[in-house]
Amino acid sequence: MKKLVTVLALSAVTAASLAACGSNSDNNTNSANNGTDNGGKAASKITVWAWDPNFNIKAMNLAKDAYAATNKDLTVDIVENAQNDIVQKLNTGMSSGTTKGLPNIVLIEDYRAQSFLQAYPDMFYDLSSVIKSSDFADYKLGPTSVDGKNYGVPFDSGVAGLYVRTDYLEKAGYTIDDLQDITWDQYIEIGKKVKEATGKDWISLDPNDLGIIRMMIQSAGSWYLNEDGKTPNIANNAAMKEAFEVYKSMMDANIVKIHSDWSQFVANYNNGDAASVPTGNWFTPSITAEASQSGKWAVAPMPKLAKTPNSVHATNLGGSSWYVLNVPGKEQAAEFLKATLGSDVNLYQKLVTDVGAIGTYKPATTGEAYTAANEFFGGQKIVQDFAKWTNEIPSVNYGMHTYAIEDILVVEMQNYLNGKKIDDVLKDAQAQADSSVK
Repeated sequence: MKKLVTVLALSAVTAASLAACGSNSDNNTNSANNGTDNGGKAASKITVWAWDPNFNIKAMNLAKDAYAATNKDLTVDIVENAQNDIVQKLNTGMSSGTTKGLPNIVLIEDYRAQSFLQAYPDMFYDLSSVIKSSDFADYKLGPTSVDGKNYGVPFDSGVAGLYVRTDYLEKAGYTIDDLQDITWDQYIEIGKKVKEATGKDWISLDPNDLGIIRMMIQSAGSWYLNEDGKTPNIANNAAMKEAFEVYKSMMDANIVKIHSDWSQFVANYNNGDAASVPTGNWFTPSITAEASQSGKWAVAPMPKLAKTPNSVHATNLGGSSWYVLNVPGKEQAAEFLKATLGSDVNLYQKLVTDVGAIGTYKPATTGEAYTAANEFFGGQKIVQDFAKWTNEIPSVNYGMHTYAIEDILVVEMQNYLNGKKIDDVLKDAQAQADSSVK
């Protein structure tokens, strides 16, 4: 999952634009012809924005079909946009104080959600009484909530696992059982042995994407920002320091294959050139795309940080949630989400079988799709394992500036790899972040 360029920053939101969106959001009748409720009539059509036709769009189409089986009077128009385009369109529309052209339902990445919810509080419809938030994984509720109110229906889990080639492991004298409770330091030592025995690199990394740092620090309940979601937390962040040190140790151990884009990333595993992938569960289809490797993969819990006491074997990378905008038709949009992604256990089974999407709706996890064995992974019940780890992910406040701070950290990571002292790296990153994300 490649890092996307930050388009929205709170500093770009002026007091005037906030006041404008607050005054126009509820009653602006120029909104996109989504679901006009003229004369008090219920909307007959709602519009949904999302990205990725093979994942999010496909999932929403399944929800649309499920709803249509018993509710034929509502038309659901699903519109595909690139994620960056959605961010730009939402920011442009909301900052101008008009809802014209905006959808009823929109998918927003969890890392970005607080930027919108806090910058444009009147533009989102309160779903606190629509869904039962306790039915969803705890870690998903922070990004979707503000001041005790829930504005999103949590969607896919970005729960991470350690995908590993078991045949390569065995050549180095290990089995998957040896990876059930390891630290990142032990992960590196095993990687050295695997490379020595097979000649294969242990992991593939993109120097411009620090998703692995995000996973490491969230496993310890830490993030780039303090709990307020606004002030940077870098210089005195013990988990961040250890994560940087682990990253450098990987590089120094000569077990890393470098990639620069998604296709290279996938190819390094499909070609058999790298042996393990610590990443989000959404990578499963990329692994299984290479049919010749069936039976040669397994998924272990994520390694944990050795020196950070709160680190656990569960973490997250990515994920998104559905939001209802405060435009005409909002009640019908909320009801649609409530009846589908907010409560339909059978729908969540189809999301697994037809899309490969593991949801965060707890009641669905006992369903057949979640407990099925996957022969590609040697009969392992990987969805059941991912669902278990989802409920163990530490909650953090992603806040408003994840990608802006990561841009700073990418540069400082290279400085660290080139010899700069770690304390100076983190201190300088803190100073830059303090000055740029006010």
